[in-house]
Parts: sequence; structure tokens; C-alpha cells
Amino acid sequence: MRRKGLASMAVQTVSTSDAAPGTAADTTGKVDLGPASALSCRECGERFPLGPIFACEHCFGPLEIAYDLPSGDPEALRKRIEAGPANIWRYAPLLPVPADVADKPNLNPGWTKLVQADNLARELGVEPGKLFVKDDSGNPTHSFKDRVVAQALEAARAFGFTTLSCSSTGNLAGAVGAAAARAGFRSCVFIPHDLEQGKVVMAAVYGGELVGIEGNYDDVNRFCSELIGDPLGEGWGFVNVNLRPYYAEGSKTLAYEICEQLGWKLPDQIVIPIASGSQLTKIDKGLQELIKLGLVEDKPYKIFGAQAEGCSPVSAAFKAGHDVVRPQKPNTIAKSLAIGNPADGPYVLDIARRTGGAVEDVNDEQVVDAIKLLARTEGIFAETAGGVTVGVTKKLIEAGLLDPSLTTVVLNTGDGLKTLDAVADTSQATAVIRPSLDAFRDAGLA
Repeated sequence: MRRKGLASMAVQTVSTSDAAPGTAADTTGKVDLGPASALSCRECGERFPLGPIFACEHCFGPLEIAYDLPSGDPEALRKRIEAGPANIWRYAPLLPVPADVADKPNLNPGWTKLVQADNLARELGVEPGKLFVKDDSGNPTHSFKDRVVAQALEAARAFGFTTLSCSSTGNLAGAVGAAAARAGFRSCVFIPHDLEQGKVVMAAVYGGELVGIEGNYDDVNRFCSELIGDPLGEGWGFVNVNLRPYYAEGSKTLAYEICEQLGWKLPDQIVIPIASGSQLTKIDKGLQELIKLGLVEDKPYKIFGAQAEGCSPVSAAFKAGHDVVRPQKPNTIAKSLAIGNPADGPYVLDIARRTGGAVEDVNDEQVVDAIKLLARTEGIFAETAGGVTVGVTKKLIEAGLLDPSLTTVVLNTGDGLKTLDAVADTSQATAVIRPSLDAFRDAGLA
């Protein structure tokens, strides 16, 4: 087994007297998470009942959701989905959530724009009509993290947790704070002490506790794993630790939406940023589920992973032909991707190789250039993670690894207003003039 040193499995129980009102734990003790039937170890296949656990007690491999998915007429399921709300809950029959999830207080993320990026395609040498940007900056807290937190929130409700928490590089902290505020949960989130100020403010404004930890994200994550195993963490749902199997499923909705927005077709190529690697693995899982259900035609597709050079352990392993991902100490402006020891790194390698894709990286200067390129061509202001995916897309095309004649989707996972420092020095007023036409002419702007 490749995954050594995974934190010990954490199991938390919540007494029915402490359970949140209306939860499964508050009533029958049974968990209603829709089609979710069990937890399954990704390494050894061992199954466990649904609960707030994230690692196999036999081999310490990661757990993920196993389903009893709908069977029958694919066309009927397509129509059911299309008749649903314009958010991720249109896919409730395929997610670990109760059937009435849309009626509960939550942020209702998803159904973000899939932008046909012909101007960017022209710059990159891609055929017209073949390049798309999935712009997840349109979510409630302006990043894809709203999707995964919405999933974790439903699990937290089901298990009777009263506090929502996470370890975060920024976007997740804001998403947890907002979701907890909307749902009436307490929140306490943990971040590296040196995050971008915009992300700090956004995480703090929702009124929960925000705690800076001296160190990088991996230090924060280790601290949270310790807190889960301590009585201090009793009743806490850590969305990306003890609720991780449920949380991760939110990324599948990106795959579902992309295919539906393409007319129920698989993209030929998709470029995905890598932090922990969970988003990429779950997008692949979502595509495979759509194929299995008959909602899309089965055909080959390639998945490409994108990292920043200053934190590129998966890219380094891919290029070296290794199966083991060696941790790195992050040093990049793309802080939302700065996870030096990515939990799903080995599985990203498997998917990239299985689909005929690749994992590539770009330096900070290329990230900034790509942010400005996307803004200049398509009017989309991406955060640094979006600069990584666009920059890597450009690099892959130039290297002949990405086919410019095929339908390609590039992910932008967050809003550039969160990472203003990355482009502030090179994005200033063109000129400052007196309020007169002569001054305007003299400045060469007429």
C-alpha cells in the first residue's frame, strides 16, 4: 500500500441529548444520506457503516462513499435532474444527502457558468468553440469550496454535530464560516498565519472563530487531526478531516454540471488545479458515474493536473515516473494550492496516467501572466489557482500534450478579488490626468 503515515482514524460520537434538532441522530439514530449506503476503503475495499470516520481501521486507507445509485431509464433521470433547482441539489439522487436537502437552510451553491472562451482560444491556438472555462467564482463565497462544504454540512446535520470546523488555505475557511452562519451552526476554523488579507477578512466576517496557526497548511492540518482525537473536539465536524468522505463528494458536481452544460457530453480534455488532489479524483469519479448511469456516452477523456512550481510534489512525481509523492515545503503565490503533502496525490497520478493526461506546473510569473490573460480575453478575474490552470493549459498546448482541436474545459476555482496582491503591482491606473480634454490628449489616450 502506498499511503503510509496517515493520521489515525478518528471516530466521534454525539449523544442524542447534544444532537442538533431535526437530525437523524436526534431522532431514530439512523442516518439518512439518500443513496449513500456505506463507507468503502479505497485501498482494501473494506466497508463500514456511514459515520464521521475517514480512514480504514484495517489498512488506514482513505474512505469514500459507496452508493445505491438510481437504476432504470437514463432519460427519465436526465429529466428529473433538469427539472431540479439551479444549484447542486439538482443532483441530489447522486449525492450523500437526504431527499429534502433543498428545503433546508444552506447556501445552495453550484450551477455556475461554463464560458465558451473563444477569445482565450484564439490566444492559445485552440480551435473556435472548443475551449471552455468552468468559472466557479460565481459561488456564494466565490470559490468551489461552497460545493464541498454544502455536502459536509448535510453530514454534520445527520451526525448531530454542533460546531463546523476545518483546516484551510483560505477559501474553505470562508465557505465554512458562511455555511455555518446560514445553517445556525457554530464555526471555528484554522488557517496558516500568513494568508492573503482578503481571505482572512472573508473568513472572519461571518462571526465564527478564526484561528491562525504559526506554520503552513500541513502544520494546520496536523493540529486539526490532534484536536479531533481530544475531548476538546467532541461534537465538532471537521469538514475536510472526519467528514472528508462526504465533503469530497461535492467536487463531483463540477463533473455533473460540465457534462450537462455541454449537452450531456463528456469533455475530451479537462485541466484541474491540484491542492490536496481531492477535486481531481472526485471529478473523475463523477464522470465515471455518469457513464455508468448511461447519462453520457462512454468515450475516452483526458484529465490534466495543474500545480504551481513552488508547490509541485505531484507534478514532480509524474515527471519522474514515480508512484510515491514526496512532500515539499510550499513557496508560491498560489497559496490556495500550497499543500506540500497532498493526501490524494498518488490517486491523481493514477488518473492522469490512466486517462492519458499529465500533471504540469508553472512558476509564479507565469501564474500572474495567465491571470491577466484570462481577464484580458474573457473578462474573468481568476484567483491564483485559476492562473495556474490557465498557465498550465498554455504550457500543455505548447508542448503538444493537449490537443487544440478537442473540447477542453479549464477550471477557475475562485475569484481574483481574493488574491489582489498577486497582480496589484502590474495592474494600476493607465494614467492620472487633470480633468480636461487637453490633458487627455497630452496623455496619448485620445
